[in-house]
Amino acid sequence: MKPLILSKVGTFCFLLITFMLTLGINTRSIASEGDLSFPFNSDSGKYWQYVSDRVMGGVSDGQVNLEQDGEIYYARLTGNVSTRNNGGFIQLRSGISFANSEKDGKNLQGVRLNVRGNGENYEIHITTNDRTYRGDYYSATFKADFDWKMIDLPFNKFKRKRSNNTKLDAQNITRLGIVAYGREYVADISVSTIEFYY
Repeated sequence: MKPLILSKVGTFCFLLITFMLTLGINTRSIASEGDLSFPFNSDSGKYWQYVSDRVMGGVSDGQVNLEQDGEIYYARLTGNVSTRNNGGFIQLRSGISFANSEKDGKNLQGVRLNVRGNGENYEIHITTNDRTYRGDYYSATFKADFDWKMIDLPFNKFKRKRSNNTKLDAQNITRLGIVAYGREYVADISVSTIEFYY
């Protein structure tokens, strides 16, 4: 496992992304029909942002590094999640939208991740353009084992925060996050590919 050198350059990229998102500049990754895979590569930093509960007064601490294992590039989210001060998360996220969420009469059915980690449970949070308040999102839980594994998360398994009456519609997706969330624990999760499947 050889880390990709991101010291000054990586820090600058993540700070730049945070600054651009604050100004509302689009850093969204757009998938076109037939290309709904988002593999990590040496250029991925410009599409992804690290966020923690410190934006709302929490004390969780973490970081994201872009690393390389043989031919595989991956984002690695590590840190300590704390629920003190009404906190409880660290997150790797990106804006995502689709030119078309339908193909051959089929709509997107879910998201697939290639992940490994420290055996803990993590969440994927999806924000949509029909959210009713700032913290409104859909979530699903998965376990990140010690070896690389592809995990399918069908949209019908996602639950909306504070409401289970609405279903996740892929054409409304605006943001996706890989999140260590909700309890006191040490987080260590790596993601090499994110795919949306029909």
